Amino acid sequence: MSDTPKPPRKPRAARTPKTGTETSTKPRKPRAKRATTRIPKNNPPQKQFHLLRSSVIMVLVCLCALLAWGYWGLLKTIDVPTAGYKLQIDKGQHYADVIEQLNSDGVLPSTVWAKLYLRFHTTKPLQTGTYLFKPPLNTMQLLAQLSNGEGLVMTKITVVEGISFKQLRQQLARHPQVKQTLSHKTDSEVLALLGIEERHPEGLFAPDTYIFPPDETDIKILSRLYQQQQKILKQAWANRAANLPYQSPYDALIMASIVEKETANAAERPQIAGVFVRRLQQGMRLQTDPTVIYGMGDSYNGNIRKTDLLTYTPYNTYRINGLPPTPIALPSKAAIEAALNPAAGTEVYFVAKGDGTGRHTFSTTLNEHNRAVQAYLQARKGP
Repeated sequence: MSDTPKPPRKPRAARTPKTGTETSTKPRKPRAKRATTRIPKNNPPQKQFHLLRSSVIMVLVCLCALLAWGYWGLLKTIDVPTAGYKLQIDKGQHYADVIEQLNSDGVLPSTVWAKLYLRFHTTKPLQTGTYLFKPPLNTMQLLAQLSNGEGLVMTKITVVEGISFKQLRQQLARHPQVKQTLSHKTDSEVLALLGIEERHPEGLFAPDTYIFPPDETDIKILSRLYQQQQKILKQAWANRAANLPYQSPYDALIMASIVEKETANAAERPQIAGVFVRRLQQGMRLQTDPTVIYGMGDSYNGNIRKTDLLTYTPYNTYRINGLPPTPIALPSKAAIEAALNPAAGTEVYFVAKGDGTGRHTFSTTLNEHNRAVQAYLQARKGP
């Protein structure tokens, strides 16, 4: 191994201190970007969302204001006179027509809210007639009253039990609130207009108090009375006693009219019906004065003479067997029920007591009846 000397090392370059103006000649590696991404300002989708939300809020505010305005318009007190406001509704009119009329009369300041209210609320068909609306009142209340028929001005007519059909027609003709359509019609024509098959109108119409709107027609009132009487007769016939001497409900109606005319004492109706039923069952003539009077017609002057009892008419039950051909009056419900459910017993005679009570004395034998007749005559003479 030789002692060869090593080559000398190259001297290191002296480091030059860095100054603010000098840059490193060696390029630096770029820093790695962070994983999170910053949301840039003024992002278009977010801006659109804010605009949409603002628009929706604005629409809702406007809608609420509109609804509040409309609700206030419906609840605001309308201009109804102190004495009330009368409104006539004719057949065929609709709510729109009525609202226009209310606006024309100055009751409703605007028709808009009333029409919108009706559009979204269920209403009943309008009832014709005259309405009277009294203050205080708002639009909503007025429309509700119209729908329910409240405020409808009604009138009434009382048909007294025991009157004749002729008297009923006269009563309708005199009533100031009944519209006359039958003034020149005969009884037969009236029955035809009502679709009634019976040839005689007597007894077919129920006596009662009937409430109706002003200007109701006479034919409509008669129709209601007829339907009511048919309903009463049908129900009573279905509940009739057994073994009655009637061939049809019409026979029962005839008997009921006789019972109606024989007594004003309601408690005695079943007893009197029982007497007449037993007389028919035993083949006896009814011999009842009201049938004689009805057969006399306009010639009756308030008194029955012996010659009247002997004079034949189709209604004179002193001269005919069985029932007369038609009813002799308008019988009440109580009289119809009595005729179809007469009181049991053996009596076949009766006569008024003559003491002013309207009651009768009932007898089984002719001798008993004759004594009761003498007592009646004595009571009429007085002490």
